[in-house]
Amino acid sequence: MSERIGDYLIRRIGEEGVEHVFGVPGDYCLSFFSLLEKSPIKIINSCDEQGAGFAADAYARLKGLGVVALTYCVGGLKAANAIAQAYAERSPVILISGAPGAREQLRNPLLHHRVRDFDTQFKVFRELTVGATVLDDPATAASEIDRMIALARRHSRPVYIELPRDMTLAPIAPAAPRPLPAETSDPEALNQAVAEAVEKIASAKQPVILAGEELHRFRLQSHLATLVERTGIPVAATIMGKSVFPESHPAYMGVYEGAMGREALRDYVERSDCLVLLGAMMTDINLGIYTANINRRFAIYAAKDRVSIGLHAFDEVRMEDFVAALAAHLWQKRAVAPYHHPAHPGPFKASDRQMTVEALFRQINAFLERDMIVIADPGDALLGASDLFISDGAHFMASAYYTSLGFAVPASIGAKAAAPHLRPLVLVGDGAFQMTGMEISTAARFGMNPIVILFDNDGYGTERPMLDGGFNDIKRWEYAELARVIGGGLGIRVSTEREMAAALDRARANESGWTLIQVMLEREDRSPALQRLTAKLAERVRARS
Repeated sequence: MSERIGDYLIRRIGEEGVEHVFGVPGDYCLSFFSLLEKSPIKIINSCDEQGAGFAADAYARLKGLGVVALTYCVGGLKAANAIAQAYAERSPVILISGAPGAREQLRNPLLHHRVRDFDTQFKVFRELTVGATVLDDPATAASEIDRMIALARRHSRPVYIELPRDMTLAPIAPAAPRPLPAETSDPEALNQAVAEAVEKIASAKQPVILAGEELHRFRLQSHLATLVERTGIPVAATIMGKSVFPESHPAYMGVYEGAMGREALRDYVERSDCLVLLGAMMTDINLGIYTANINRRFAIYAAKDRVSIGLHAFDEVRMEDFVAALAAHLWQKRAVAPYHHPAHPGPFKASDRQMTVEALFRQINAFLERDMIVIADPGDALLGASDLFISDGAHFMASAYYTSLGFAVPASIGAKAAAPHLRPLVLVGDGAFQMTGMEISTAARFGMNPIVILFDNDGYGTERPMLDGGFNDIKRWEYAELARVIGGGLGIRVSTEREMAAALDRARANESGWTLIQVMLEREDRSPALQRLTAKLAERVRARS
């Protein structure tokens, strides 16, 4: 029997290392789900399509490729937000959507789930991906599948594959080789860029490397490590690039994030006469809501879409080639003015004091272990997490550019599937949890053991300093009681430091199931990072008035 389109698609994503597909079934994709169920790939069907998309995003960040499978429009369009995030933050996710069959679309009937035209969803995702295709021709389906996978890999961004249900079981023609055009740097331009960078670094008195998330997305961490060892240049990270460089390394300085970061680090980085920005997206969050002070004339900038030395741009130089060439250069290692970042805070001595955000992060710091991955939701959970000490064995993950609330809980499912040896430690606000927190039910169903620390400050606490009103309030839930509703886990409500210490001990021991710790916090309580930012922004307002 000849291979079918659905079989080929499943085989190809399996060959790319995908072992799990996240999604929600529907009638337009049931045949595909049935094929998946009979394959070596495991289906993790979530509570909601957006949650499935976030899980696939997290999976892609750790494994190099993630897949989400959904039904037409009512499923696909619910995942649009997650796919938009994957595009913005360079996460290679393949969205496979079922669709009405070609014969069903004849005479333009009003089939269920249809919005406007039958290609409406395709047009939407064409704007949110680096490639989109409809597998409506068995003669070209194989080459189109291969092309989408290659695009996702090359750009580390999502692609969209629409699979009409009458094509799922259709025999597929052998793949005709259609490789993407080679992507290489212009050798002369590369040599010139490297020469200028080497001269700029060698003549600098206080060079600093600022490492970003694209080094992780394009698997360039080893080149960064080599460059640091050969030059002796200290390294700071962006909040999106946190943990891309080992935080216990003597050369590591901490997270640079403008006014949100520690003053000593900010001062050191901004006084640098040669700031080497590698893979760092120049987003407002990475730059502390643009409170960062970076002089382009003193900067070397290498990102996926641009390489520049000072004000000299090199359009035909790839970041990957440039970073590799810098790492391979025969540097003369020299002593650079030392910077001593704060050491790990060590054990936390709990008392009967009421919980505060500052104490919470200090307790989390003491609790972290090498087999944990910290997943922070946008808000004070993310801002405060920038001060956490992530050991060499731990990881850090967040939506720190697109900043979609509700990422962290479903992301823990994708992270656990991608790296079973890691235990997710989720930091999430109460507002974000009410959006996607029910995905903890998915964790329970598949025997996963995330530890969810829920910041219960009665609403959208990060927005209150900007402009407060009743719109920042939400209904207060008894979150810890979810253990009785969902089962398979532990729910704990804490109000004091001593209660929190006991809850963390119970969470650590609960290795076979999920744990949710509801931490009661004052409405106006904020992390040191958020306090630093609001203080700096207030200075700006006063200076203008």
